[in-house]
Amino acid sequence: MDLRLSAEDLAFRDELRAFLRASLPAPLARRLRTGGKASPEELRAWTRTLADRGWSVPHWPVEWGGTGWSPLRQMIFRDEVQQFPAPEPLSFGASMVGPVIYTFGSQAQKERFLPRIARLDDWWCQGFSEPEAGSDLASLRTRAEPAEGGWRITGQKAWTSLGQHANWIFVLARTDRTAKKQNGISFFLVPMDSPGLKLVPTELIDGSHEVNELFFDDVFVPDENVVGELNKGWDYARFLLSNERTGQARVGLAKARLRRIRELAAAPPDGGPAPLDHPAFQRRLAELEVQALALETTLLRIVASGGGEEGEANPVSSILKLRGSELQQATAELLLDVAGPAALVWPYGPGEGAPLWGADAAPTYFNLRKLSIYGGANEIQRTIVARSILGL
Repeated sequence: MDLRLSAEDLAFRDELRAFLRASLPAPLARRLRTGGKASPEELRAWTRTLADRGWSVPHWPVEWGGTGWSPLRQMIFRDEVQQFPAPEPLSFGASMVGPVIYTFGSQAQKERFLPRIARLDDWWCQGFSEPEAGSDLASLRTRAEPAEGGWRITGQKAWTSLGQHANWIFVLARTDRTAKKQNGISFFLVPMDSPGLKLVPTELIDGSHEVNELFFDDVFVPDENVVGELNKGWDYARFLLSNERTGQARVGLAKARLRRIRELAAAPPDGGPAPLDHPAFQRRLAELEVQALALETTLLRIVASGGGEEGEANPVSSILKLRGSELQQATAELLLDVAGPAALVWPYGPGEGAPLWGADAAPTYFNLRKLSIYGGANEIQRTIVARSILGL
């Protein structure tokens, strides 16, 4: 199997790089390269810049705004955006609920929601996990009871990322409490301003507000906002989570962080001893660079082989999620080691003479501990690999 890029693919990559250099606002580009983040307003503006070029949802069907690119070109696009780095389209819409809607939703749902997702006119969040249903998601207790013209949802969701910015949420709720737990769940689309829906912020260890709890108190959802067939929500959730796990490989981000680590370790900004001069550090960095190359090669092999059938959960995505999340955590730990005293300004932010990348190193390290859990705990992914791929 020849995994080298063709001349056409290399030219495509050069086109992407030129577009990123010319189109991403310079202040945002500088901030992202030194550890900062895009604001919600900047993410919306950048998504619309991509949409104007026809690139905001490259993996979607062409009729709904996709590019028609091959899986390899889609991979090149993700890799270049992550390495530049530039903001990636909001995954909750572009990579999670969007594919569910265009694969399983009604024509009316496609026409109503997909164009707005592609331009980030609607900000979506995810209502899956509950206080007692995380990795064992099929044990969820949030219920939906029939009502005239629709359903009424009651229950609680936890760890809802960026819900404070969202105006829509996709929700799993139990619609048949007598069925086997995986068979009695349905998939709902719910406006965040619905009467009876309350959002409560969850403060993280770094003092930030990234996740939330959501309480549903008899929230009405019309029948037209049920996706696909009733009681088939578990199948749609598995399909969605497969897409989420594939995206968590994030090879480009790992490569960008490793380049930054090598640069900083060779010439520390404070003029102190260079970590790259130490054999133990050299070995750790080289091991992670090899792991990134191995993960990239695995992803290329999956892309070259076709990667699975549309509309079905692909168990290979569990490998990408597992190894990708471990690599993100390991590179964040190594960057924290390079930051050294510069990371001690956390949680107070960069002070006089303290670089932003150093101040961001500690909260990034702590925040990425979640990668072992969200999208399906790593232990669950190992079980999926053992059963579905190795046949154990």
